[in-house]
Amino acid sequence: MKTPVLFALDSGTSVVKAVAFDLGGQVIDSVARPNRPSHVAGGGVEQDMKRTWEDAVDVLAALRARVPQATVAALAVTGQGDGTWLMDAEGAPLAPAMLWLDGRAGELVARVRETEAAARVFAHTGSGLNACQQSSQLLWLKTYRPELLARAATVFHCKDWVYFNLTGVRGSDPSEACFTFGDWRHRNYDDEVLAALTLSEYRRLLPPIIDGIHETHGLSVEAARRIGLPAGLPVVLGYVDVVCTALGGGIVGSRAGVSTFGSTGMHLRLATRNEDVRPSAAMTGYCMVFPAPGAVMQAQTNMAATLNIDWLIAIIREAAALAGAGAEGDLLEALNRAAETAKPGALLFHPFISNAGERGPFTDAKARAAILGLDQRRGIGDLARAIFESLGFAARDCYEAMGGVPEEILVTGGAAKSPLMRRILAAILDRPTRSLSQPEAGAAGAAMIAAVAIGAFPSIAACAAQWITPIIGPPTPPDVALASVYRELFPIYQETYRALQPSWQAMAAVREHNTDA
Repeated sequence: MKTPVLFALDSGTSVVKAVAFDLGGQVIDSVARPNRPSHVAGGGVEQDMKRTWEDAVDVLAALRARVPQATVAALAVTGQGDGTWLMDAEGAPLAPAMLWLDGRAGELVARVRETEAAARVFAHTGSGLNACQQSSQLLWLKTYRPELLARAATVFHCKDWVYFNLTGVRGSDPSEACFTFGDWRHRNYDDEVLAALTLSEYRRLLPPIIDGIHETHGLSVEAARRIGLPAGLPVVLGYVDVVCTALGGGIVGSRAGVSTFGSTGMHLRLATRNEDVRPSAAMTGYCMVFPAPGAVMQAQTNMAATLNIDWLIAIIREAAALAGAGAEGDLLEALNRAAETAKPGALLFHPFISNAGERGPFTDAKARAAILGLDQRRGIGDLARAIFESLGFAARDCYEAMGGVPEEILVTGGAAKSPLMRRILAAILDRPTRSLSQPEAGAAGAAMIAAVAIGAFPSIAACAAQWITPIIGPPTPPDVALASVYRELFPIYQETYRALQPSWQAMAAVREHNTDA
C-alpha cells in the first residue's frame, strides 16, 4: 500500500482500539479488544497499568499485521480521561491506575465543593470538581495513601502513560493538563489551582505539557520492535478522548453541538474565542483547551446514557429467564419498535442509573434513577420510550448549563443510530439533528491531530472539511407537535430530580448501614 496511512490508538474504558486511516479520513482497518478494569472495595475502579500497555502493543501489532505493506506516516494516541496513573522515577507503575469511574474520593471532594477553594479552582479551570478527576484522587491518595505519592515521580492520565511507553517521553496534553490543574485562558498549569486544593507539594509530579499538533516524538526502538513499525516514527500525543471524539464527530466548521450517546452521554459545544466561553453557574462540566487557536470546548457529561438501555435489556432478559422462555433476537431493535408505538411522556424517567451518581450538569454521587407516572396500563414500550426521552432531557439540561442549545446537533454513539432517538432528541432540543457516519470518532479525532502535526493539512479546520463534512447526514427536523409535549415535560423533569435529592441522601445513608441494600 503506497498511500501513507495514519495509525490511531484509542485506549478507552471498555475497549482498546487501533485504527488505520488513509489521509482522506477513510478507515482502512481496525483491531479492538476488551479492556480490563476491576472494582475494589469502597467504590474503587482500577486498571492494571502494565496490562494497559500490553493491550496497546497487541492491538497495534495486530493492526500492523493486517496492513503489512502500508507506509505509516504517524501514530496518534488518545484515551479515557481523568483518573490517576502513578509512575516512579524508573518508569515503573506504583499501583493500579485509579479510573474516572473510581468513586473513593467522593466524600472528600463533596466537602471541598462546600468551601471557597472550589470557586478558586473553578475560576481558573472552568471545570467542576468531582470524584473522577485526578485532582480529587490525589487528595484521596494524600489522605489515605501518602506513601505512594512520596515514591511517585510522575502522575499521568491514561494516554500519557501509553505515550511514555511508546516514546520514553513524559508529558500530558493541554486539554487534561488545563482542566485539571491549569487555566484554559493561558493554556498552562496554574499554581493557584494546586494551592487551593492543598496539593502544591505535588507540583513536582505534573509532567510537561505537550501539544501534539505542534510537537511529536519518535517511536522508541523497543516499542518499534514489538509493534512492527519503524523506530523514529512520529508519535503524536492526542488530546483527551472527549476532545478527539468531538473532532471526529464534526464539531469544527459548524455551529453545531455534538452529543455522543455511549455508556455515558457527552454534550459538547465549541467556543472559538475566550469571550464566548460560558462556564456553568453551578460550577459543573468542563472547559477543555481545543487544538485550534483560541478555541475552547465546553463539555457537560451525564454519567449514564446507554447504560440505562443496557439496564432495561438486562431486566427483560432476567424476566424471560425466570419465565423459562429465554430472550433471543435483537432486543434493542424490539425496544425501538415498542417505543415507537408508546405515547410520548407517558412515563418520566431520570437516567441516573450509574452507581457513581451524576456529574453533569449537577454533581451528586448519590443520585439514582427513578420512574414517575407508573400505573397498571404502562408496559415495556412506555418504559423504553421514557428512557430514550430521558437521554434527550439530560442533553438539554447539559446544553442549558453551557449557555444554551446550539443551532444544530450532531449525534454519534450507539443510541444515535436509532431514527426514533434522533426524532426524540430533535424535538426535546427543538433543533435539527444530524448523524455522522464515522464509526471511529475518537480515533479519527486523534488521527486528525496527527495529520496536521505531520503537515498533511494546514489546520484542523482544513482537515475537518475533508474528513468530516462529507459524511454528515441529512437533518432530522424537530416535530412541532412532539416538541410542544416535551416543552411541557422538561421543567417537570428538572423539578422532580431536584426534589428527589434529599431522598437520594437518605437512601444512601440506609445503604451504608445495610450491606444488603
